[in-house]
Amino acid sequence: MNLLKEFKSFALKGNVLDLAIGVIIGAAFGKIVSSLVSDIIMPVFGLLLGGVDLSGLKATIGDATLTYGVFLQTVVDFLIVSFSIFMFIRTLNRFKRKEEAKPEEPALLTKEEELLTEIRDLLKQQNNAPDRS
Repeated sequence: MNLLKEFKSFALKGNVLDLAIGVIIGAAFGKIVSSLVSDIIMPVFGLLLGGVDLSGLKATIGDATLTYGVFLQTVVDFLIVSFSIFMFIRTLNRFKRKEEAKPEEPALLTKEEELLTEIRDLLKQQNNAPDRS
């Protein structure tokens, strides 16, 4: 029973839930970026290279077929996806910096806080006053 409680406290920690949400959103974002790469960027890239399709490149050695073009295509996809994510995170960080740069407005004190501040200041003055004994 103790093991179950320990697992529940672990599984319901904020970090674990945040991680799970991040993985799910990351997978969805990955699909969007993969579609961007395969359906939009790579056809344009192929036109710029004269219609070359990297995924069709292969070599045959004996009975083995090395599809190195698929590997090259995957590497290009990775570079484009990682650059896209980098640009996305970079943009988010800029927004965060702008929010952090906003000066905070001084908090308005309640009547009780003003009174306590005055009492504190009076006590400081009494403690700093010369001894009249």
